[in-house]
Amino acid sequence: MGNNSSEIRSVKPIFWISTLYFAMGIPFVTINAVSGIMYKDMGISDSKITFWTALIMFSWTLKPLWSPFLEIYKTKKFFVVATQFAIGILFALIALSLPMPDFFKYSIALFAVVAFCGATHDIAADGTYINFLTNKEQAKYIGWQGAFYNLAKIISSGVLVYFAGVLEKTKGVVNAWMIIMGIYGLLFLALALYHYAVLPKENKHEKETRKAGNIRKELLDVITSFFKKKNIMWAVLFIILYRFAEGFAIKIAPLFFKAPRTSGGLGLSTSDIGLIYGTYGSAAFILGSVLAGYFIAARGLKRSLIWLCSAFNIPFVVYALLAYFQPTELLPVGVAVVVEYFGYGFGFVGLMLYIMQQIAPGEHKTAHYAFATGIMNLGVMIPGMFSGMISDWIGYKMFFIWVLIATIPAFIVTLLVPFSYPEKLKEH
Repeated sequence: MGNNSSEIRSVKPIFWISTLYFAMGIPFVTINAVSGIMYKDMGISDSKITFWTALIMFSWTLKPLWSPFLEIYKTKKFFVVATQFAIGILFALIALSLPMPDFFKYSIALFAVVAFCGATHDIAADGTYINFLTNKEQAKYIGWQGAFYNLAKIISSGVLVYFAGVLEKTKGVVNAWMIIMGIYGLLFLALALYHYAVLPKENKHEKETRKAGNIRKELLDVITSFFKKKNIMWAVLFIILYRFAEGFAIKIAPLFFKAPRTSGGLGLSTSDIGLIYGTYGSAAFILGSVLAGYFIAARGLKRSLIWLCSAFNIPFVVYALLAYFQPTELLPVGVAVVVEYFGYGFGFVGLMLYIMQQIAPGEHKTAHYAFATGIMNLGVMIPGMFSGMISDWIGYKMFFIWVLIATIPAFIVTLLVPFSYPEKLKEH
């Protein structure tokens, strides 16, 4: 149960939940999607883009290995602010690397460090959410959490990509993306200052008690206790397969939009891609996320989960339709993005709440939440690494048919996944 003391919660949760999860979303989305558009603009191949931008996201899978240190050393607020400041500096360095002859080598290395900082930030941010909110508040704000996390996706892959496309026409590709990376840097420096002022503070006595323990013993205890949880292997299988199809689709979709029509793509400009994500997709995603929170609060997660899985996976059919018909107008592409983003927002909430309330509870809940979200990332990272090779091999039309086939395991495991803890939605 979260701590609801007025002494440590002087700011209403919504004022830090919104910005905290917005900040959490930016590094993940920028590496996973925006960097691919940038590299494609700069002449890098699809297979190289998808492999390396997926591989460096391994930090989000490995983060459980250092999550116990965040429970032992310093405070969650310290790590939130420190990692946001570091990410701001790193984006500035990425901007400076782009004019170099070996820009891909240097920028992808810097993105790898951004990924490490972003994964560390996730642990501290999720720990803040879990520790300072009651179960009822977690359910109440889960939709807003998801909305602002994925609002970062809209701003990053929508507004800023559109702006990059506009800048390309007057500044050139390299200068345009230097400016965009610089904007990311300034944004994170501002977020670090804001969260330094508004995040709740932890009980110092409790933190000192944690510091006194042996770190190695603590880490071993965290790992073994995680895998001793009831029905843990079912839960792990669920969180990996729920997003398996997304791992293929999310890496290729923007590259498919930008690829020339002669190659089976839609031939959209960088600005077009930013426009359809930033306008058509934004309202749909936020609406889906918020409605899912209330939907779950009213019905309970167990009764809602298959509906959430359906909303998350079925909309991938829109990419198969776009690849088959190759529309020349933006409207049908925008409608397709609305459908997919609404479903994404609605369904993603269920997965995160399952992890929060069915896997994380117990001792070391922050570290166990990090373990679960890290393992979940494997379901996105592994298919993402090979998505470019597969799409090059079978073409965009057959690739998105394959994505639909890849959704089948998600439905099977959702129907079978057990609930080890009773749902508690009442305040205590």
